[in-house]
Amino acid sequence: MTPSSPSNPSFHWFNPSPQQDSDLLAQIGFIPGFKEFLTLRQVHALEHATVWVLSEMAARRQSPFDHSPADNEALGGLSTDRGFYLYGQVNTNELQIAAKQALHRLKNGEGQLALHPRCGTNLSVTLALTAGLVLGTHLIFPRGPISQLLGLGLATATAFQIGPDVGMSAQKYLTTAIPFNLTIVNIAPKADLWGRSGHFVQTEWQDLQ
Repeated sequence: MTPSSPSNPSFHWFNPSPQQDSDLLAQIGFIPGFKEFLTLRQVHALEHATVWVLSEMAARRQSPFDHSPADNEALGGLSTDRGFYLYGQVNTNELQIAAKQALHRLKNGEGQLALHPRCGTNLSVTLALTAGLVLGTHLIFPRGPISQLLGLGLATATAFQIGPDVGMSAQKYLTTAIPFNLTIVNIAPKADLWGRSGHFVQTEWQDLQ
């Protein structure tokens, strides 16, 4: 994975402190669910980074001299505050290597790995933008059917044009965080609550002193 690419933008101007989440937790950790929220953001970043690393590993096997960014679309994930599920055909030993490598790289300056263009955040943001813009054009445009249809088309096109970029910003500042506080406890095959088979990467929070 290159440090920066169109599908995986750079964090070069964003340098989070390793202590930031520990400090936040010390200050306002009394808020119910706050630690779980902080943990989920870090797990989410680790999930994305692990998918990127696994994609890199698969791409290198196919083309050893091709170092362009790769995204294995057969892989997917679901984050929880206790770890994340990884779906797709993955060897357990390879996943163990990839997850540990992803955690190391995130902690050592490759924050761009925390973002992923196929994340559900992007879709949610795009849908929210679409709804907001559709409502706005409905109120602003004349009430005639042709004007309303034009407004609907304009709103939808605009939302899908800017949605991915806004979604990546939402990932960067809201739904992911560099997992400075996480350690990997265990990685093993496991079905999720809906019976979908996959692997579960169990993580644990560690306060930084």
